[in-house]
Amino acid sequence: MNKENRTIQLHFYVNEQEYEKIKEGKASAHIRGLSTYLRRMAIYGHIIHVDMSEIQKLTSLLGICSNNLNQYARKAHQTDSIYQTDIEDIRERLNEIRVEIGKLMDIYSKIFSL
Repeated sequence: MNKENRTIQLHFYVNEQEYEKIKEGKASAHIRGLSTYLRRMAIYGHIIHVDMSEIQKLTSLLGICSNNLNQYARKAHQTDSIYQTDIEDIRERLNEIRVEIGKLMDIYSKIFSL
């Protein structure tokens, strides 16, 4: 929603301790703007911050695996054969990805089962 669509302004007062708690909540939610934080809290009552670093790691592993698989496929087409070590390399990388997906599933099941 654009700022132009927000025509109603709300005002309220807080004491020093309340203000500090609000700032701490905003910081822990990783939200820059105080207005955004307060609006989301007022509407939804909570904010879920999802750490995307594990997903970025998984995406990187998928990219590496995909690149290796393409290289092995090119080599297989050129030589009409593929080496057992290449197959084992793919298996190991896919297993790494499977383990990382398992970790993510554990993390997100805890977050979303609250």
